[in-house]
Amino acid sequence: TARMLRRARGSISSLRFGKLLNSPLPSGFVDGEWDAVIIGGGPAGATVARYAAEGGARVLVIDRRPVIGEPLQCGELVPTNAEMARLCPNVPNLDDLLRTPQTAISRLTDKLCIVPPSSRALEFEFGGQILNRVAHDQALEQAAREAGAEFRLGTGVASVDGHAVHLADGTTVRGQVLIGAGGPHDPLRRARWREQSLHVAVSFVLMEGDFPDRVELHFGSVAPGGYGWMIPKRGGANIGLGIQPRFARGRPLREFLAEFLAHYDGRITYRGGGLLPMSGAIRRFVKPPHLLVGDSAGMVFPSNGAGIVTAMVAGRIAGQVIAEHVRDGTPLVEYERRWEAQVGREMRASQRAAWLGTLLFRLPDPLVNLAFSRL
Repeated sequence: TARMLRRARGSISSLRFGKLLNSPLPSGFVDGEWDAVIIGGGPAGATVARYAAEGGARVLVIDRRPVIGEPLQCGELVPTNAEMARLCPNVPNLDDLLRTPQTAISRLTDKLCIVPPSSRALEFEFGGQILNRVAHDQALEQAAREAGAEFRLGTGVASVDGHAVHLADGTTVRGQVLIGAGGPHDPLRRARWREQSLHVAVSFVLMEGDFPDRVELHFGSVAPGGYGWMIPKRGGANIGLGIQPRFARGRPLREFLAEFLAHYDGRITYRGGGLLPMSGAIRRFVKPPHLLVGDSAGMVFPSNGAGIVTAMVAGRIAGQVIAEHVRDGTPLVEYERRWEAQVGREMRASQRAAWLGTLLFRLPDPLVNLAFSRL
């Protein structure tokens, strides 16, 4: 029934934009019109696609990567569903949203340690899942496909104009709603948003070996303006750090990473890196007919860099609102209202904590140790 509704709506959509069904498509157009065109097929984009398609919308996802999930670009740690319910109690029905398959879980942990320069760690209870991130993202892609969304992989976006997305291969697709889910450098955000976000440069490795069954977050001069991490996985660990270059006194990220890795023994099997938005969600992420989701909207908790689950929370809200918009005319700004009700308070608290942390962790190591001893 859902597929029949989508096909019927697709035919109506083509007529709505003034095109006859039996006429050839204009040069540069691909497969007529879509209810939603999503730029980026990561956790944010795939989740938007799943819920919009489940609501009956015709959905196309565009991603420049030939394979979703590759290359790996993060620390792979997410809270368990129970932990997420404790951290963000206003997010409903988490078990429907966070259906991580066992094949995408590398390891579980129940401890998180914050480590100051003195190495006297503060240990907390924390229910965490360490992912096989590639398998996780591909499971989200599969869920979106099963809901009826279509994917076009291996081609990037050249520009965005109104309802049109012009692709790097010379073709153009059109959508009633366009969604930017392409990360910090999302082309839709560049085209329509002027608000700046703070970006932290991150670099990490996957290392084979034996590691303690706890997540470690290291603060101080080891990672100025950010932190280092050791996240244990099955048979190894994800180890890396992020820094703010303005606090690094001219030293490159690779030097900080090399010094940090020297504390661990194991064989490096993978190297990765990227940018992480760390100033929190931007003020407005809807400018009809456009909206932003996930990292492209800064939806990363700036106190700890966690962004996978928040991207999925936002993706579900956006997908549901898009389907309601197409079906019933619900205003797209309803997405912002529901985000605020579900996660707004927690995001602002994280922004305040990050601001205080920035003041603390750029101090000399002895003062950082003193602050931790008071804690």
